[in-house]
Amino acid sequence: MSVYDYRPPSPALAAYVRMYQIVGCSFPASMAQLPVKAYWPRAENCLSFTPYDPELVEYGFDGKLIAAPKARLNSQHVIATNRHVGRNFFVFQVVFQPGALYRLTGISGHELTNTFIDAEAIFAKEIRLVNERLSNTTHYTQMIGIVEGFLHFVVARSKRRALPIDRVSNYLLKNPNGTSLDWLASQACLSQRQFYRQFVQREGISPKLYGRIARFENAMKMKNAQPGRDWFSIAIALGYYDYQHLAKDFKFFTCLSPTEYEKAAANGPEATFGIRET
Repeated sequence: MSVYDYRPPSPALAAYVRMYQIVGCSFPASMAQLPVKAYWPRAENCLSFTPYDPELVEYGFDGKLIAAPKARLNSQHVIATNRHVGRNFFVFQVVFQPGALYRLTGISGHELTNTFIDAEAIFAKEIRLVNERLSNTTHYTQMIGIVEGFLHFVVARSKRRALPIDRVSNYLLKNPNGTSLDWLASQACLSQRQFYRQFVQREGISPKLYGRIARFENAMKMKNAQPGRDWFSIAIALGYYDYQHLAKDFKFFTCLSPTEYEKAAANGPEATFGIRET
């Protein structure tokens, strides 16, 4: 059994949440070795709930497995991770709009870059209640109202308003190619230095690296949507100078070549059910 449901939030939360990524896979007892999800870096800040079997996270393919809490917050990742799932794996991931995680928590993004924290450390009893309610649902669609109720609570108590830099960050997310730092800073009504500092505070990394990750994410999704397409044509379509430029990003973000990463991704949970993440 598998669930792959990507959907927008309710309109009242759209200023804070880009989407919900709801993914679940149940594997039979006869499957001796469970699949591992090779998770490439994405331009995203998230709140993730895993109400059933726990997930173990391996950073940079280093062999060290870290147990993830039932609800975790993370800012930007710039390295690939291996997600070791349980037999009854399920994740409800809230992908925030640029700047929203900072606005809702006050935590500087760079403190959560390439790591995560237990959401209970920030939201205490509210998250414990959400975890308990999620684990007792009979269908994943019931989880949406539970999570949205919590998000409405968090938004209502937040005192930080959206700034022009958040709108500019969203533009960079959707247009990661060739936009100058000067222009982005001017659109945010900031000097270059102010823009850089505030961007790192809100997103966890520099604007240049953020745009680079957004383009790499587009390349991965294009390949999954068109598996027969070669990497060279994908590189050119997305504004890379050539294939080697894309291969360099692969090495930087995953420590693997495109071919090596494809082999690792072929062992993912979704591949077991013939699904590609697009």
